[in-house]
Amino acid sequence: MKAPWSFMRYLPIARTILAKGRLPFLLLDVARKRQSSKGLLAGFRDDLKLLMELCVAWWKGEYRAISTSALVAVVAALLYFVSPLDAIPDWLPGMGFLDDAAVLGWLMRKWSTELEAFRRWRAAQSPQTIAELDRLPPPDEPAP
Repeated sequence: MKAPWSFMRYLPIARTILAKGRLPFLLLDVARKRQSSKGLLAGFRDDLKLLMELCVAWWKGEYRAISTSALVAVVAALLYFVSPLDAIPDWLPGMGFLDDAAVLGWLMRKWSTELEAFRRWRAAQSPQTIAELDRLPPPDEPAP
């Protein structure tokens, strides 16, 4: 399954974000855009939430059972989502989120096995741990 053509340029940026510990900043941007785009992303709200929880669990060192390739792809997809200058600019009414939806849909299919493993892990956690996954790490918090 081939990645959307405009997605590939985000992979090296995703690697840099992970290497430099900038993931909390990206997650804050995703949360802001997710809140401001309520009606436009209705079908992908759960997917975005899952990806954000996966990143938080990884950042906190609670979940590391994901391949580096899958994690980089998740971060790249979140970067693509927050980027105002992707294939179809978000400010175009009715059209701006189509490419975001395509990238998220591709990611969810391509990495479905790894994402399903995270879902199973999350389902086995205590309610307190699950609630912690909804809490974004502060941008200045170092990775454990």
